[in-house]
Amino acid sequence: MYYTPVKNIIRVLVIIAVVGFGLKPASAAIMFDNENGPELPAGCESINAPEGHKLAFHVYAKGVQIYKYNGFKWDLFGPLASLYAEPNYFGEVGTHYVGPHWESKSGSKVKAERVLGTGCNPDPTAVAWLLLKKVEASGNGIFTKVTYIQRTNTTGGLAPSEAGALNELREVPYTAEYYFYRSDSPELPK
Repeated sequence: MYYTPVKNIIRVLVIIAVVGFGLKPASAAIMFDNENGPELPAGCESINAPEGHKLAFHVYAKGVQIYKYNGFKWDLFGPLASLYAEPNYFGEVGTHYVGPHWESKSGSKVKAERVLGTGCNPDPTAVAWLLLKKVEASGNGIFTKVTYIQRTNTTGGLAPSEAGALNELREVPYTAEYYFYRSDSPELPK
């Protein structure tokens, strides 16, 4: 009766332990040591992580893009999504929210901003694919040393096409994959 919830909790704890302590069982090695990153379609070269940054891990996001109507158009307010270790949205590892921030269940956080001049839109019915650069990070865990983030394989999330009421908020469902990179060079002491 309690087998499935206990099994889910154990999986999440294993993921957190693997990420937090740097252990690499065979199944996690692919997730954390993939140097290739996502396959990018033609026209998306601008979102490649810069040389010297290695893929650390990637997650699957499912949630909403929130828009606010300013009287003339919809402005992006921010995302609100759960982050998962597996493509079927299993094994929740954190959240993604306004900032934009990514926060792990262990408490580490990274805030990033879009790298100017980057982005592509392989699917005109979905939000763009982006390259983001870390602005700040805190806590100990998977997001502590992140330097760059790619948003790829998006579905949905576009601003509403019809007008709204002034200051109205609307949530538009979206999914995406986020790839997190770290610098190949060790950090110098501050």
